Amino acid sequence: MELTQAISQRRMTRSFDPSPLDPDEVDSILDLARRAPSAGNTQAVSFLVLEGPSTAKYWDITLPVARRSSFRWQQLLDAPVLVMVCTAPSAYTSRYSEPDKARTGLGESTASWPVPYWWVDAGAVIQNLLLVATDRGLGACLFGPFENESALSHKFNLDPQTRIAATIAVGRPLPDSPGRSAHRPRPPLAAVVHRPPL
Repeated sequence: MELTQAISQRRMTRSFDPSPLDPDEVDSILDLARRAPSAGNTQAVSFLVLEGPSTAKYWDITLPVARRSSFRWQQLLDAPVLVMVCTAPSAYTSRYSEPDKARTGLGESTASWPVPYWWVDAGAVIQNLLLVATDRGLGACLFGPFENESALSHKFNLDPQTRIAATIAVGRPLPDSPGRSAHRPRPPLAAVVHRPPL
């Protein structure tokens, strides 16, 4: 698939065939996903991969059984793979404390960063992951941990310095209905592209 096709065809899949994915294919997708820009080449994005039965541990925290019957996309829970995309803000201050970056002052603390590039870099990795999944004929759905981040971190023994940027469900797509936001039109290009006068 051409890149332009992957970009135009990418969408959020909320209904999955539960059949497992080959772990080598998952690793191949993640290897390509991580090849994204990284401030100072910090490369502090990591993945926590849940496959098969271990995905239930995720849903038990984020969508307890008592709430599942009213959940609109029941087959989202059938996704055979959940990838938690994680980042480490402290890695950025460590990197920017090194001699070649120290003059920036960004190594002092995360508060020194006017734009928190750990989130920017994680977003670039996430977009890569979504596009590679599309290129491979797979479906993917991005969602955040929101109020469950601390419980997920504890459950999966993440380093206290690690933050969860997002979770991405990956698997073979089944037909589903679009989300409520899917019908919101994109603004015209002229509304988002600005050029200062000469």
